Amino acid sequence: MDLQTVLGLATTHGYQGVELRAHPEEPVHPGLDTGQRAAAAREFRDAGVVVSAVAGYPQVAAPGPDEPVLAEIRALARLAHDLGSGCVRVFPGGGTAPGEEADAAAVRRLAAAARETAPLGVRVLLETHDSHRRAADVARVLAAVREREPGSEAGAGPLWDLMHTWLGGESPAQSLAAFGAVPDYVQVKDIASAEDTTPLPLGAGVLPLRAALRALGGHRYGGWLCWEYEKRWYEEAAPLGPLLAAGRARLDTLLSAGTGD
Repeated sequence: MDLQTVLGLATTHGYQGVELRAHPEEPVHPGLDTGQRAAAAREFRDAGVVVSAVAGYPQVAAPGPDEPVLAEIRALARLAHDLGSGCVRVFPGGGTAPGEEADAAAVRRLAAAARETAPLGVRVLLETHDSHRRAADVARVLAAVREREPGSEAGAGPLWDLMHTWLGGESPAQSLAAFGAVPDYVQVKDIASAEDTTPLPLGAGVLPLRAALRALGGHRYGGWLCWEYEKRWYEEAAPLGPLLAAGRARLDTLLSAGTGD
């Protein structure tokens, strides 16, 4: 979607932020020049909508040299900074590499990235995904990053994708316990089953949304709660626009229930 359409949907349905998929096929990506970035940032500012995160595709646990991965993260961090966002999303991407090797690569790269992005006011968020889909996996890597680079919390942290931790066998309570602290960025969605991850309207599937928002503290939760609707990969999924009002209402109801309001 073009930015005017995105911002129109966000403001019409009461969404405070938008997570931008920073792929070259999208309107906003690291290839934009200074003027284009400034124009995009102005559109968000004028609409009163925040760029909650710039979602990129670096794979920090993947085999291979570090520099291309770090260069990709730097580019995303500069874009996030120029758009007024404090977060970039990265994937593990360990693939078939042995677990210890994948962890070591992720730790090395995240520690280096944190040193560079923290001065920009941008955190690199490692998503619970693919080779490190459980909170326990991401927490293990980030604990090693903190040990390697004391104070790195300012530059690196977790992104909790509820679907992946659930597919990894963790309940929301187990995920929160593994993180050791409430993460400040959480992606929610809904799906039909572990075998069919086609996106559904919130509340129409099997993911434990109520338990997750209760674990986060309901309306006491102070971080980003992002509804990730991946129609890009599922052509048969319903269009997002008509679902936004009911989705916002569903999240409000679950947040209120989570605090007993």
